[in-house]
Amino acid sequence: MLGPATGLPVVANHKKTARFLPMTSTDSTVSSVRPDRRVSPWWRVLSVVLLIALLLAWATSASMFEQLKAQIQHLQGKLAEQPQITQVAVLTDGQGLPAMLATFTAQDNKLQLQRLNEVKEGREDSMQVWAVGANGQPKSLGVIESKYKTLQIPVLAGDLQGAVELGISAENKGGVPDGSPPSLPWLFKGWLVQKAI
Repeated sequence: MLGPATGLPVVANHKKTARFLPMTSTDSTVSSVRPDRRVSPWWRVLSVVLLIALLLAWATSASMFEQLKAQIQHLQGKLAEQPQITQVAVLTDGQGLPAMLATFTAQDNKLQLQRLNEVKEGREDSMQVWAVGANGQPKSLGVIESKYKTLQIPVLAGDLQGAVELGISAENKGGVPDGSPPSLPWLFKGWLVQKAI
């Protein structure tokens, strides 16, 4: 029963006086409804977006890994094709100063010479390169025909077989004929060293 104009229930006590009590949640019909336990649509959208981002990150990392693997294989192939220096010699002049650097690459069959000083041939002179064996016997490898700082001479690996030194002699234009010894003393000379890979 509701009290006059207040909307509050009336409770009668044993003294027959009415008193008004506020409505509690147990008296209300609204209190019987449970709170909403559904997930917000925003959380669902966020979870889908995060899942898509995670899949994209995984696909990107897998693609980058494959590209890196392909680049490494490509560079390893190029390195294998690159000529490797197998023998080295630093030729010195009469004062013991470095005059020429010689490197041999067996893959290309080339002896590369690099001038380390300013000594050059005259108009009527040539510099001839020699491989000197352990017995002191020289074998001609060719004539230096270029005045550039760096040059290459075609040399077979067999021409350096048994050689322990390289020497350069000053000869008449065109060098000495085949089978002839070099003009001594040596202009430049140095030990030929087998390079460890």
